[in-house]
Amino acid sequence: MKQIPNIISTKDLSYLEDMFNWHFTICKKAYTYSEIVTDEDISSFFKEVSKKHKKICDQIIKKLG
Repeated sequence: MKQIPNIISTKDLSYLEDMFNWHFTICKKAYTYSEIVTDEDISSFFKEVSKKHKKICDQIIKKLG
């Protein structure tokens, strides 16, 4: 069985960076919206969205570490 190299290509790293930035931006915006809206249900929804995207960011960082 062929082993996967222990390195990341420049192209792969660029894609991971883009993916991280997409999720990080959504995380920040959702959190900001959760603080702005007055309806508790909507605020709760945005907090959950923010948590889910933060988790994905954490997973990307963990894979790179």
